[in-house]
Amino acid sequence: MTAAVSPADRERYLDLVGDGAQTPAIDFALGLAERGVPPRDVVLDLVAPTQARIGELWARNEWSVAQEHAATHVSEQVVAALAARHRPPAGRGVLVVACVDGEWHALPARMFAEVARWDGWDVRFLGASVPGPHLISYLHRHGPDVVAVSCSVPTRLVAAYRVIEAAQAAGIPVLAGGRGFGPAARWGLRLGADRVAAGAGEAVEVLRSWPLPTVTGFDPLRESFVSDDEHVLIAKRNTQLVAAAMDDLAQRFPALGGYTAHQREATEYDLGQIVEFLCAGLFVDDPELFTTFLDWLRVVLGTRGVPPSSVDLVLDAYQQQLYDFPRARAHLAAGRRRKAG
Repeated sequence: MTAAVSPADRERYLDLVGDGAQTPAIDFALGLAERGVPPRDVVLDLVAPTQARIGELWARNEWSVAQEHAATHVSEQVVAALAARHRPPAGRGVLVVACVDGEWHALPARMFAEVARWDGWDVRFLGASVPGPHLISYLHRHGPDVVAVSCSVPTRLVAAYRVIEAAQAAGIPVLAGGRGFGPAARWGLRLGADRVAAGAGEAVEVLRSWPLPTVTGFDPLRESFVSDDEHVLIAKRNTQLVAAAMDDLAQRFPALGGYTAHQREATEYDLGQIVEFLCAGLFVDDPELFTTFLDWLRVVLGTRGVPPSSVDLVLDAYQQQLYDFPRARAHLAAGRRRKAG
């Protein structure tokens, strides 16, 4: 009988990566594999859920950014150690795995790459933030059977769309995966990917059941799913919008005047993120992208002592600035209704 990862194993592993204990964590993971847990399950049932918990601990302000980064580095080394120890022969075809330009969360893609390798694929893992033209040049040169595009943050969906277009134009089918593509990776389908998957395990199953097609190429005359260019115009006004929101907050929260330079920078970053996620939601024409981000942001701010109501003040300021952008105003209103509900 195949051994399985237990809840106790996950707790022990979380303790190890939380302490930055790289060698003990590697030994622990390799020990599970020696105990009979398939390497795939060590990655999918131990490392992956632990990374999700790490993100939650950071959001609740229980872990610092430094601790989160240290733990993620340990998990990267664990995956590398498992990959070095277990090397099955390839026979399914050539698979290129890459993170879209600006996507620096490479670990989810790396986990998928190794799980796919253990499933028989000849995997070429290109890592984090691969510039679109460089990726397309690589695909033209090596002609893989399929390219898997990873996106963990929705603000990189425009970059993902460009890669999907270019890869299909080169006759290479695209598998889109990662949290950035939304629930059940539905925004990947909206962007035109040939197949989508919400997680690494599902992605491997998709590859198994997918009779890889011969793509005839991306049709440049295909009607765009984007009804207008609001997301482009608003992105260009990001700095102006943030400045207006900061002025509005300063009037309503006098304490803002006493913020340190670091605190002001952090506040401006959050305001800029609201604009970026608004643009991403407009790009795929789905208000849920924006409202889900606002839900998360309110939780994060609350754990850091910032009144979540400040988000609504920012939305009001943006609505006033974006009076001539009807879809953006509708998304902003959806964000307010989500709070009221």
